Amino acid sequence: MTMKSSPARHRRLQLAVALAGTAVLLGACNFRRDPAVTASIPDDYRLRHPIAVQEAPDSLVVFVGQGRGGLTAEQRADVMGLAQSWMRQGTGAISADVPSGTPNARAAADSMREIQSLFAAAGVPPHGITVRNYQPKDPRQMAAIRLSYPKLSATAGPCGVWPDDLGPSIKNKNWFDNKPDWNFGCAYQRNMAAMVDNPSDLVQPRPETPSYTTRRTALFEKYRKGASTAITYPEADKAKLSDTGK
Repeated sequence: MTMKSSPARHRRLQLAVALAGTAVLLGACNFRRDPAVTASIPDDYRLRHPIAVQEAPDSLVVFVGQGRGGLTAEQRADVMGLAQSWMRQGTGAISADVPSGTPNARAAADSMREIQSLFAAAGVPPHGITVRNYQPKDPRQMAAIRLSYPKLSATAGPCGVWPDDLGPSIKNKNWFDNKPDWNFGCAYQRNMAAMVDNPSDLVQPRPETPSYTTRRTALFEKYRKGASTAITYPEADKAKLSDTGK
C-alpha cells in the first residue's frame, strides 16, 4: 500500500532544502573572508606614518659681486661648515655650479679657487669636488656659486590628510571601532625625522666607544684598597646658601 504526500508536506520539504543550501553558501562566504584584507589600515602610528631614510641634497649658495673676487668672512664660515658636514655625512661628491658668461664670471672663478682651498684645508679630497659651468636663465638675477652634495635624510608624512570625519558620522569607520584617526601621530613622526642628527640611528644603534681606561684603573685601585669609590666635587659646596643671619 503506497501513501501519497500532500502538497503542503512537499512545500515544507522544498523550503527546508532551500534553507540548507543557503546556509551552506553563507558559511562558504564567511569561511573565505580574510580579516587581514578588510583591516588594511594599521592602528600603530609608526606603521601608518613610517619614517623613511633616503638621500636628499644639502646646498649652499655663495653670492659673488662683479668686482670682489673673493669670499667674505661669513661666506668662509659657511663653506667650512659645509665641508665639515660633508666629511661627516656626505654620500656623494660635492657639485659646484660656477656661473659662466656673466658680468661676475671672473670674480666667481676667483671665489671658486678660494672655495677649493678651503675644502682642501677641511680634508675634502680633490676628487670629491665636481666643478660645472652654467648660465643663469634670468639675466636680472645675480649669478652665484651653488654648492650641493647628497646626504642621508629622514622624512615622514605628508601630514594633514583627513580621509574621514573626526566626529560621529556614518562614513567614519574609526569612530564606531574606537580607533585613532588617520592623521594621528603624523606630526610627531615628522618632527622626529627633522630633529634626528644621524638618520641611520633610526635603523641601527651606533657602536660603543672605548672606555676611559685611566679613570677605570683609578676606581679599581680604590676598590682594591677598600676605599670609597664615590667621586667628591669640591665646587659643589659653592652652590649652597649661606647660613649668615640664622
